[in-house]
Amino acid sequence: MSFSLAIVGRPNVGKSTLFNRLVGKRLALVDDQPGVTRDLREGEGKLADLRFTVIDTAGLEDATDDSLQGRMRRLTERAVDMADICLFMIDARVGVTPVDEIFAEILRKRAKHVILAANKGEGAAADAGVLEAWNLGLGEPIRLSAEHGEGLPDLYNALMPLADEYEARAEEEAPEIDVTVGEDGEDIPDHTPTQKKPLQIAVVGRPNAGKSTLINQILGEDRLLTGPEAGITRDAISLTLDWHGTPCRIFDTAGMRKRAKVQEKLEKLSVSDGLRAVKFAEVVVVLLDAAIPFEQQDLRIADLAEREGRAVVVAVNKWDIEDEKQQKLRDLKEAFTRLLPQLRGAPLVTVSAKTGKGLDRLHDAILRAHDIWNRRVTTAQLNRWLEGMVAAHPPPAPQGKRIKLRYITQAKTRPPGFVVMCSHPDKMPASYNRYLVNGLRDDFDMPGTPIRMTLRGQGDKNPYKGKKKSTPSRLRKHLGKGRADGK
Repeated sequence: MSFSLAIVGRPNVGKSTLFNRLVGKRLALVDDQPGVTRDLREGEGKLADLRFTVIDTAGLEDATDDSLQGRMRRLTERAVDMADICLFMIDARVGVTPVDEIFAEILRKRAKHVILAANKGEGAAADAGVLEAWNLGLGEPIRLSAEHGEGLPDLYNALMPLADEYEARAEEEAPEIDVTVGEDGEDIPDHTPTQKKPLQIAVVGRPNAGKSTLINQILGEDRLLTGPEAGITRDAISLTLDWHGTPCRIFDTAGMRKRAKVQEKLEKLSVSDGLRAVKFAEVVVVLLDAAIPFEQQDLRIADLAEREGRAVVVAVNKWDIEDEKQQKLRDLKEAFTRLLPQLRGAPLVTVSAKTGKGLDRLHDAILRAHDIWNRRVTTAQLNRWLEGMVAAHPPPAPQGKRIKLRYITQAKTRPPGFVVMCSHPDKMPASYNRYLVNGLRDDFDMPGTPIRMTLRGQGDKNPYKGKKKSTPSRLRKHLGKGRADGK
């Protein structure tokens, strides 16, 4: 990325619409109501041959207290300080407002470079607003229509001279998922996180579990908007950091409520955004509230991460206010084993996002889960193991058909995937499949990670099956003729 561009302005002037157009995807939530965007969202922008980081911000409001609007404004001001270029947007159909004038003065003092854009500029109704924009003293306004893509060549011409001042930066690549394993003896790829390929972590959970507070504590600064109000985070925010020497990209997601309680269109989009973050993560941290852990929605979220094939770490937040810690921990472990058998052995870590206690244990648990997620077992080890498992507990014979397990090999990692060659794979009961999966977990030290087991038939190896019985028939006729001749 050559530079960073922050899109700022009053609520509902079209910042997120332009953000989505520049990144080429519907990453930011868009709605007619003002104040949809609350956090800072980054994306990889593209405009002709320009490549840059674009930042969508919360709408600037004239509030400086500790209210939600005041905290949103402070976050946006931080984005202004961080960005190389600020694109200040006004609504051309409304014209310049007193709030626009206040923030134009702020940008003149704080921003490195400011470009003025008059959005919603299509049609004659916007002419007066475009002319008014000159009064802000930020130079010639660019007439834009983020909704219809008009005015983007003018934006390109304004960015080109500034882009020459910045050198290209390393572009981060998405992590590999579901990696095919080569033959035994081949070099196993090194999946140690690097600056180019950081460890992707998604923090998910119910509303008000403390996800944004936890990430702020890891960062060491109030980068994400937090507060006592449930549901503050709406977008899945991505942040890159070095956590105890481990390059990471952490996704903060919107709280996921039960589907029956999700009524507003905006919240449906938020939950969908969080689900997409789970799909693109390597390790998913399911954050629970110590006061009300393992509610039905917590179980659904953890099960979703397992079905998507991601490594899972369960973190119990607000541990600092828990009185009976030892008894509570025993109850949590018992409930975890009983309610989430598909994640048997996954790490359960107690943390306090408010005080930072337990974050070292969380970091270690994430690295261990990531290591197990990349675990590779040789074919020779697997087949010796399979012989022992079959000897200890032979497969059943449903409908009188004996199932023979002939061969096992690992086909994939991230998550570990195994293929078993057997007879009658369609007759194998699910209970025996679980027996094999649990054995893999215990014997090859793979607790908690999703394991994929595929049963595959080898077909009938009888070389004469399906061939005509011509030779035996001719032989019978010949023998019969011989008997008739008295031979």
